[in-house]
Amino acid sequence: MNPSFRGIVAPAILGVWTSAAIAAPLTFNTALPVSTDEWIVREQFIYMKSTDDPSPMKRRMEVSALVTTLGYGVTRDFAVFGMLPYADKRLSMNAGGRDASRSRAGPGDLILMGRYTAHEENGRRYTFRIAPFLGVKTPTGSDGASDSLGRLPPPLQPGSGSWDWQGGAVASWQTLEWGGDIQFAHRANGEANRFRAGATSRLDLSVQRRLWPRTLGEGVPGFLYGGLEANLVHVGKNRMRGEDDPNSGGTTLYLTPTVQYVTRKWVLEAGIQIPVSQRLNGTALENDYILTTGFRLNL
Repeated sequence: MNPSFRGIVAPAILGVWTSAAIAAPLTFNTALPVSTDEWIVREQFIYMKSTDDPSPMKRRMEVSALVTTLGYGVTRDFAVFGMLPYADKRLSMNAGGRDASRSRAGPGDLILMGRYTAHEENGRRYTFRIAPFLGVKTPTGSDGASDSLGRLPPPLQPGSGSWDWQGGAVASWQTLEWGGDIQFAHRANGEANRFRAGATSRLDLSVQRRLWPRTLGEGVPGFLYGGLEANLVHVGKNRMRGEDDPNSGGTTLYLTPTVQYVTRKWVLEAGIQIPVSQRLNGTALENDYILTTGFRLNL
């Protein structure tokens, strides 16, 4: 079984990384700054649906999650972030001619991350920044949950039980009308309960355009942005009891149309992540879509 909430929660910490009244990527990071001594709060609702099952088991997995992210500007160039999800995971299937359903809800693993602005250019009508980042996912969520059928499989557990490391770099540019971001990130997962999730590498692109107002003037309460994001995600095979799982991992390309309403102090946002290409291994369960909506507050 391939869908993993690790892969959709981690990006939620990233889009909070700006305190400016501008649009930012919904599915990954931005290099735009967080002001010194400023707090940022982001709340997101994420719904993932996966029903395209190449096996005869007719598997169907759904995840509903509320993700809380808190960011703080330590200095002009350095900011730190923490993110904690609460997820309800549900899996139904046909096993041995009988329908079965398994589910679990609870808080997941805490992610801690830092980002440093390594390069900055500020022109008359644009800004450009490059920022590396490094983070760790801590095993704070429960990883030993079970039901009447026995121990739940790792994708249904609230937590992973492992320490996972992630890092990368992002470049962002912004003008009065346009914005763009490009990121490379990698996550290496630790082992717990004789299971290790496959490592994840991803390349992300984003373009945002101010849709309203068409011309800038005084007295405008906010700005409406439309965007399009592309995420190329490669996941290695899971390892169980020292052996590779042939029905896990693969490469997926997502396209994500987004919309954001931005004011000085808050942002409303929504987007739907659509897999346009999925080349998964074996009978790995394919994703249908990932819906994200939420808000961001600058305190």
